[in-house]
Amino acid sequence: MLTAWQDSFTWPLVIFLLSCCIYPLASSCAHTFSSMSERARHICFFFDYGALSFYSLGSAISYSAYVFPDEWVNSLFHQCYVPMAVLNTVVCTGLACYSRFPVSQSPKFSKYLRVVAFAYPYLFDNIPLFYRVFLCVGEGCTDNDTNILHCKHIALAFLTGFLFATHLPERLAPGSFDYIGTRSSY
Repeated sequence: MLTAWQDSFTWPLVIFLLSCCIYPLASSCAHTFSSMSERARHICFFFDYGALSFYSLGSAISYSAYVFPDEWVNSLFHQCYVPMAVLNTVVCTGLACYSRFPVSQSPKFSKYLRVVAFAYPYLFDNIPLFYRVFLCVGEGCTDNDTNILHCKHIALAFLTGFLFATHLPERLAPGSFDYIGTRSSY
């Protein structure tokens, strides 16, 4: 067990799993405590956006270690990939936080900013995965059972983005999806 913590191949997984735990917790807290006041709402969602960006960074770190195609390992793109993901995390968190302020003047513009702040890091982080699954052919490409799982992951991620951007199913039944497992009575 002690040697597993000393193995550098373990740490990207640990960082990814930590980010998988932090972002749902931050999101749950943001949605729970956002009704306290207008200021609390902004602060709670700032933490939510930061946690979501941290999840994106955790994904990029794990993709850098485990998903990059063999021909890209140690390339200039591979060397710049994680530093660019860190920059994306900072910029996209700032953009998402900024998107909360023009809400009263232009709610649609605010929503577009937020969608861009979440979609861009996803698309950047998944460049090696998209290449590996959809474009990589020949020697140095991994074609195994995990590619099917990656395709399902990509499809579900796009479905999630669509549901976030369109507010479905909340738009069809307002108030019914306020809390998990409960139905609003008004």
